[in-house]
Formats: sequence, structure tokens, C-alpha cells
Amino acid sequence: MASFRLGKGLLAGVLGVGVIGAILAGWLLIGADGGGEDESIVMGTTDEVGSLDPAGGYNVGSWMIFNNTFQTLMSYQHGATEPGPEAAQECGFEDTESTVYRCKLRSGLKFSNGNSLTSKDVAHSFNRTLRINSPNGPAYLLASIKKIQTPDARTVIFRLKAPDATFPAKIASNAAVIVDHREYPADKLRKDHKIFGSGVYQLDEYEEKKRAVLTSHEAYKGSAEVKNSAMTVEFFTGEPTKLKKALQAGEVDLAYRGLAVNDIRELETATLAGEGDGVKVSNGASAEVMHLIFNMNDPVAGKLSVRRAMAYLVDRNALIRRVYQRTVEPLYSVIPTGITGHTTPYFNDYGDRPDPDKAAAALRADGITKKVKTTLWVTPNRFGPATVPAFKEIARQLNESGLFDADVKSLPVDEYNKGIQEGKFGFFVRGWLADYPDPDIFVAPFFAKENIVNNGYNSGPINNDLLPATNAEADRARTVGPYKKIQSLVARDLPVLPLWQGRQYTVARENIFGSEWSVDTSTVPRFWEFSRQDG
Repeated sequence: MASFRLGKGLLAGVLGVGVIGAILAGWLLIGADGGGEDESIVMGTTDEVGSLDPAGGYNVGSWMIFNNTFQTLMSYQHGATEPGPEAAQECGFEDTESTVYRCKLRSGLKFSNGNSLTSKDVAHSFNRTLRINSPNGPAYLLASIKKIQTPDARTVIFRLKAPDATFPAKIASNAAVIVDHREYPADKLRKDHKIFGSGVYQLDEYEEKKRAVLTSHEAYKGSAEVKNSAMTVEFFTGEPTKLKKALQAGEVDLAYRGLAVNDIRELETATLAGEGDGVKVSNGASAEVMHLIFNMNDPVAGKLSVRRAMAYLVDRNALIRRVYQRTVEPLYSVIPTGITGHTTPYFNDYGDRPDPDKAAAALRADGITKKVKTTLWVTPNRFGPATVPAFKEIARQLNESGLFDADVKSLPVDEYNKGIQEGKFGFFVRGWLADYPDPDIFVAPFFAKENIVNNGYNSGPINNDLLPATNAEADRARTVGPYKKIQSLVARDLPVLPLWQGRQYTVARENIFGSEWSVDTSTVPRFWEFSRQDG
């Protein structure tokens, strides 16, 4: 979604001063001249591909490619809150405990190399991801699987270790794409930049950090209605200015997660004034979020008084105004607006404006009378170019209170990931792009015993009672109560401080259609929805 893992989880490549980044689960579109309804479309993005092997790629750029070249058993159609059949003809739980899940495949499924897709490929795909268990892969999303049975070529039965009502959502994510067992070894990742999938498109050409050329997979059978013949992805990783120039020169037809905030604002203002020169700008809600994470084992961040003081001081509204130019919304819970069970406990407990007096009182109650020296750790491009400016603004706010001596340090992503895994940082950033639109994906990866942030937080009530209760509940509307309790406990214990929730921005020329169908809170980029119609 949320875009690499730190431990586990889909990392948001957040929106920033340079990019409407991962914080926005949105498509930024602008059309080039010419073309007909069925022609190839060229897309630019500042995201990067971590791996072309689904067992080892768990970032936004990789999943963007996977979603359009592979199939999953289930998938989310536009606007849907529940997954529907994709490679499967039908799927469902066989028991009331949500521990046995059966799928029947569509007939005649084919990979792009011409091989038939059967239940053997499904079992192989899940088992290899779990076996390889790549530190940069999505294996943790499949951890509830105990055993996979394939009684015939079109039937797959999943037996789960414990009740998991979110299993249909998990297998609709790109953690569960189906690969050809003849092409993908069971115990190691492919590294040859080839893809053999059964999705809407096939990968014809790939140049690392340059481009990916996708053309229609003629043998595709699934739920998608394809509205273009091909999609070429041009990569502008870390170069939003270059992407902007490519758009202006008509070298690309649209941009995904890459235009600078000020450029979006400029285009939006022009559109509202009727001076958009044929460019349309619209926006809507997104479930992408950013958090400040506290390491509970750190001698400074481990003190509740310090965390409470920071919660009283961080001014989300100023952060959003000064750095993000109001392209995101303040977030006061770990479950964002629009997701089942959302509440605002951080607003209720700590307010929405800085309160230096309460912050000072929290520190004094713990015997802290001197400035608290803190370092906020970030990585620049993985969460978007705005990450460093955003955390410098947070440091400024903390220092302005006179209670903190905060600075910001940045590391390349590999060093940053390693530091998180080794527990070296007391305070660090985490962006999150959800794998599926269910409250579980905003809670379990952060607060389960084995969580993605490795910050030492372990709540007995959450892990022993509340998460098992939500996992076992097939009627997701009935999980509202437990999720409200989880949000309240997290706000009280403060292992994380939610900062903001993204918005989706769409910028398109009048001859580019389909942007309204391309992305929603399921965080699924659907290339096949785009078309160009001139005249």
C-alpha cells in the first residue's frame, strides 16, 4: 500500500515537500497530447521497485507492478469494502469459527508464458513466501496459515492456525499473488527481473530504475475490464522536478505519486479559477498515514512522561500548513477516518493545540527539570521528500517549548531499516499504506507481539483479548467496540504518535479518463481503468 518494510509491513512513501508521496494513496494524472482510445499510456512515478519477486517485494513500487501483472484469489473492486472473486470463481469459510477457507478457481486460467494456473500454483505461491520469509517480503500477512490442501486442480483449502476473519482481505492483497510453480523456486527469490503472472498485463521489458513496459495479457480471465492496450511506467525515483518537467514536455501521460505539493496547489488553484488549460484537479479521502514511533526500550523514549510531553507539544495543524500545504489531514488515532471503528482518543487526551504547561507538568511529575535531548530519525526518500522537512518542523515545535533539545538525523533506507530492526533509535518515522481496508491492518502490524516497528510495546489486553476477539469476528461491524478499546489503550500508553492522514489527489487532462476508478482506500492501483479519448 502503506510505501518498504521496517521489519514487516507495507511502507508508505509519504507525501512531502517534494512529492505527493505515500501519504497520498492517490493518483496524480496529467495527459500528454495525441493518442487514441486503445493506445498505450505512459505513466511517471517517483516510487521505486524493491523486487519483482512477490515473495521479496513489499513496497509501493513493487506492489504497483504486482497488482497489474499477477492475480490474487480475491480482489477489491473500486469502492468495495469487501473483496470479491478474481482468480477464484468463489471463496468462503466452511466453518463458523473462520478457520477453514475454501476457494474454487476459474477454469482456463493461464500465466503469461502459456502455462496453466492450477491449485498447485496457488499452494506453491503461499508456501514459498512463508518459507523464504524475506525480511523485505510480506510473509507475515500469511502467518495464520497452518496447512494448504489441493484436492483437485481447481480447489484450494486453507486451514488456519486460529480464527482469522480478515483472511479474505489478506489474500486479496499482493502478499497473496499467484506465481507459476515451474518458474519460481520454492526456497529462493528470482533476481532476473522477469515476471510470469496471470494478471491483466504481462511484463515485456524492464530496466531497473528506468522503466517497465506492460502490455495486455491476452489470456487473462478475471474481474477487470481493460480500457487500454498497454502501460509503460517511467521511474523518476527521488526526482520530482524531473517528473514535473516530463509532464510539462508531454513525455508522460500521467504521474503516480510524484508531483510536488506546491505544483498540486498551483494546478488546483488554476482549475478552480477556470485557468487550468484543460487540466482537471480533484481530491478525496485516503487511508494512508504517518506516525512518530517511540522505542519503549530506549532510556529516553521509554519514559511515558517524555512521550506525553511530546504528545502535548506536537502541533499537527502547523505541520500540515507549513510543510504539506494542507494536502493532508491531522490524525488523532491509529485507525484513520473512513475505516471501521475510527475514534479520536489523541484529540480527547492531548488536544489539537500545543500545551506547554501540561507538557512541563508531565516531565516534572517524573523528576525531569532539564531539557530533554532527543534525536528524531528519518530516511529521506522512502517516505517521500517531505519527511525531513516535516520532522525538522516537529523538532522546531519541541524546541520552541523550551522543554526539549531535539534534532533530526537522516539515513539511507538500508541503514535506517537495519537501525529499526536492531532497536537503535528512540524516536523514528513510520509511514503506512494499508494492505487492505480493514481496521486490523492499522492495528495488528503495530501492536501485536511480533510487530513491524520493533519498538518493544506489548499490551496484554490488546494481544491476549482484543486482537483475538476482532480476528474471530466475521461481521466486521461488530468489531467496533474492541477497536475503540484498542485505540484508547494505545493513546494512553503512547507507543506511537499519529501525525496525519493523506488525501488522494487526481490531476488529469480532459482526454484522460478513469482516474476516479483507479485508486481507493483498498490502495490498489488499477492500470486497466485508464483510457485516453481524443476529439
